[in-house]
Amino acid sequence: MGIEIILKIAAVGIITAIVCQILKKADKDEISTIVSLAGLIIVLLMVVDMISQLFGTLQTMFGLY
Repeated sequence: MGIEIILKIAAVGIITAIVCQILKKADKDEISTIVSLAGLIIVLLMVVDMISQLFGTLQTMFGLY
């Protein structure tokens, strides 16, 4: 789970940036903003999942309920 999550986040960021630049060049600024927000939400969901796994691991490690 180490480097692969960083690469996934970077890939989402790069793809989002490329799509946003293409849409801005095509004068589709509103859609570009939506794509940017979608990329942000995807990354936030990935981070929330990692935090959830962290808390689950801490619960099992310390025997908490």
